[in-house]
Amino acid sequence: MKITAVDHFLANPGRGKNLCFVKVQTDEGIHGWGEAYTQSDRDIQVTAHIDQLRRYLIGRDPRNIKHFVQWAYDDFAGRRGAMDLWCAVSGIEHALWDITGKAAGMPVHMLLGGACRDRIRVYANGWSGGASPQELAERAQSVVEMGFTAMKFDPIPGPWRTFVGKDVENAAIENVRAVREAVGWDVDILVEMHRRLAPMHARRIGREIERYRPFWYEEPVLAENIDALAAVRRDVNIPIVTGEELYTKFEFREVFEKQAADILNPDVCNVGGILELKEIAAMAEPYYVVVSPHNFNSTTLGLAATIQVSAAIPNFLITEYFVNLEDFGKDIAIEPFAVENGYIRVPDTPGIGIDLDEERLAAYPYRQFAPRSPLQYWEEGP
Repeated sequence: MKITAVDHFLANPGRGKNLCFVKVQTDEGIHGWGEAYTQSDRDIQVTAHIDQLRRYLIGRDPRNIKHFVQWAYDDFAGRRGAMDLWCAVSGIEHALWDITGKAAGMPVHMLLGGACRDRIRVYANGWSGGASPQELAERAQSVVEMGFTAMKFDPIPGPWRTFVGKDVENAAIENVRAVREAVGWDVDILVEMHRRLAPMHARRIGREIERYRPFWYEEPVLAENIDALAAVRRDVNIPIVTGEELYTKFEFREVFEKQAADILNPDVCNVGGILELKEIAAMAEPYYVVVSPHNFNSTTLGLAATIQVSAAIPNFLITEYFVNLEDFGKDIAIEPFAVENGYIRVPDTPGIGIDLDEERLAAYPYRQFAPRSPLQYWEEGP
């Protein structure tokens, strides 16, 4: 079997960012789908990498997946990794697994060692926005009414890049209180800080919100400073999460060695792919660290790849589901995933378990975001 084509599709779901899908075709008529992580205004940089990698993929056997990832890093990238590279590699890697599973007549999780569970717990994201405590409470209640038993939100008010002072700290604490009181104690609330805090602010906010029993405290400080992250973990009695901005197992090594996190959230669409995520999860096991994959991607291919790994690893905890992308996903997927009481069933179809309708995908063309001034970027965030 040989690869004959590698194509990418940038689609705008009408909110947030453009999404990047990858399709790989073979001379035996088997195709595979994958998804590459994107950020606003950082999408054509990812597809440029896919375009360049395509030249090296044509004529190769798609089932040699580990070899592809290794030469993409060693030879193509000259051992210089970056977000855009690993996003492109991840999307292609998913498609290669999809082809391999279809050729073998098995779901990908069976090729990874088999399933440890038959359903995957998900938490709702994409519902909160920059709202007041009352608005957050109302929105949180609507998420519970949708059937979710866990939800994540960022309690920091105002501009995304806001300076954290005493007033902002108090507002963040008040937002956590409002959500907890709105949903009760049987629903898990996950607090996300987007790497914006200095350790002193992270400690103060963390200690104050302990009383509301958050499920976790995500990325209170930048992951690049593992010592600072470990210090916050020692001082705050909430499980600490990190990982969405770390790429490949090599960047996770220090997190384990310094016991800086209780939970990891690598993203299968930027960490290097399905196998890389599984290997990171295996590294985490002897350190008693659990894995909760990040998934700021579509509710189609990115979610599908996440589900396949989540089914196969024993230390899986929960994963992310963006409710504001659900309608888009249902429109472009041939058989979309369904969330039932906060869970998604693990598919048993060959490959990664989902296919896209290219005609429907064409209805969501790429949209370049209007240029913004530095001040707008500061106020609105990425």
